[in-house]
Amino acid sequence: MQQLNDAEFTLKPASSDASFRRYFRVGLHDGNSLIVMDAPPDKEQTGAFCRIARQFHQTGLNVPEILAEDDIQGFVLMTDLGVRQYLDELSAENAQSLYGNALDALLVLQSGTRGREDFLPAYSRELLAGEMDLFRDWYLAQHLGYRVTAKDHALMDRAWTTLTDSALQQPQVWVHRDYHSRNLMLTDRFNPGILDFQDAVTGPITYDLVSLLKDCYIEWPESRVEEWALLYHDLALQSDLLENGNQQLFLRWFHRMGIQRHLKVAGIFSRLYHRDGKDGYLADIPLTMRYLTRALENDPELSELSDFIAELPCMP
Repeated sequence: MQQLNDAEFTLKPASSDASFRRYFRVGLHDGNSLIVMDAPPDKEQTGAFCRIARQFHQTGLNVPEILAEDDIQGFVLMTDLGVRQYLDELSAENAQSLYGNALDALLVLQSGTRGREDFLPAYSRELLAGEMDLFRDWYLAQHLGYRVTAKDHALMDRAWTTLTDSALQQPQVWVHRDYHSRNLMLTDRFNPGILDFQDAVTGPITYDLVSLLKDCYIEWPESRVEEWALLYHDLALQSDLLENGNQQLFLRWFHRMGIQRHLKVAGIFSRLYHRDGKDGYLADIPLTMRYLTRALENDPELSELSDFIAELPCMP
């Protein structure tokens, strides 16, 4: 971190996340600030973060600019996007404007795929299914203490196939993979600032849209969520990211992508508690499950899974 050697500065915790990464805010003598990411090399890799950050910045997204990196010790120095998370700033009055900015940025992200389809790994069938397996392994077995039978496994296998088929039928674009209110920062210029993109892949066009609009940390009326989803459908159609203007097909993709994501997230939140000792996400499981059950109730092809989840014991 040579840039800081000759400067007076202060160092304060900035944030942590669901991984082993930690972030510190460096206060400089001139009143400006930078961010240091501490990613233990035996648990996290800084290379992917820096590589993706540089490409996303070049594409036109407001992501941190990488100033220095030390992949041996696991440190990255970058510009600071501030402290104003979307989660804290969103209200009924400004939601249309802030989500409009976020949808515009998502359009830039997905449009960046053209000619760079191989830049990010594919959101493969195996990865999609493996994420859903977190639900049975961690939410069902560990969190609920539910004994999963062979019949249960077969039922979930059938549902997983339906959901992965739906995901892979969609146009495949760059996917942030955690495009939600805790990773979007309200900024004065080029809003929003975008964080936590190191796990990006090339995958279904509705994935980040679900992360944003069916956010596990904030809830909006379902009718408004669908209005925003269809607004994005129209923007994607105009930008040639979509070839088919079938709104009902797009909404089916959107809601099924939500089912996949919320199965995964329920498992991740449970794993964070039972394996990693992080209980801060337990309070977010009820909303995650509410999204999940609501989408399943409206999808007749997934009625088996819907009935199964409806009959589970209450969450502890």
